[in-house]
Amino acid sequence: MEGEPRGPRAWAGRAGWAVADATVVARRYLAHLVYKPDELVGTLMIPVLAVLLFGFVFGEAMGAAMGVGGEDYREFLMPGLFALTMAFGIGNTTIAVVTDVGRGVVDRFRTLPMAPSALLVGRSMADVVSALVDLVVLVGMGLLVGWRWHEGQGSALAALGLLLLLRLAFTWIGIYLGLLVRGPEAAMKLFSLVFPLAMVAETFVPTEVIPAWLAPVAEWNPLSATVLACRELFGNTTVVGESWVAQNALLMAVVWPLVLLAVFVPLATRRYRKLGR
Repeated sequence: MEGEPRGPRAWAGRAGWAVADATVVARRYLAHLVYKPDELVGTLMIPVLAVLLFGFVFGEAMGAAMGVGGEDYREFLMPGLFALTMAFGIGNTTIAVVTDVGRGVVDRFRTLPMAPSALLVGRSMADVVSALVDLVVLVGMGLLVGWRWHEGQGSALAALGLLLLLRLAFTWIGIYLGLLVRGPEAAMKLFSLVFPLAMVAETFVPTEVIPAWLAPVAEWNPLSATVLACRELFGNTTVVGESWVAQNALLMAVVWPLVLLAVFVPLATRRYRKLGR
């Protein structure tokens, strides 16, 4: 269009506009959590209960199956629970997005003079910040039950970064599903699919004690790569797997989320553009 600014300055201006709009949207979602903290508490209940059940009630038995004591098993368990919380975020994002669509919130945002990408990017930003709060709470609880990191603060922060990267990828899966389904009930049914994703992984036990026919599925589960990488970075590795993924966990903990983002960001964006047509 004649007279419209072009070039690097124009692109920088548009990018700055989009970031500013996305930040406003993210603040809106985070403010919603402040006024309704029950959603955050509900998200944390399953991992907290898992710490108590698998760390203390079943921990001795599961640790014995792995050849480690209960305290060592809790160190093995905590990185799995960190990643499990990131996976459960898929359900929270899906339900939040489908609820906004159903209430007309998305339609109202689309009528505003804002960057088209702001709503989806803002949603993902808010979810990552919320996930950081979840991790802080779980790390605190882990410290209370005897879990420790042993490889220094730099490695611990790198592990948290990998967890948040995984959550970002799962957020975009949730955004896409939330734009795809027609109501919260359907979103809840989809959320049930997260449980196999979480259980058929290195979350609670190593693949060495999983049935042989199921072990390859667990090894190539995106969740497993992040769990294994975090155990390595935290220094919580008690069982070192022999699979290719286990030997290259740090690499795959980066590759898997990037692959998921490359797939679901375009899918979610395309679906968002088709809403109301």
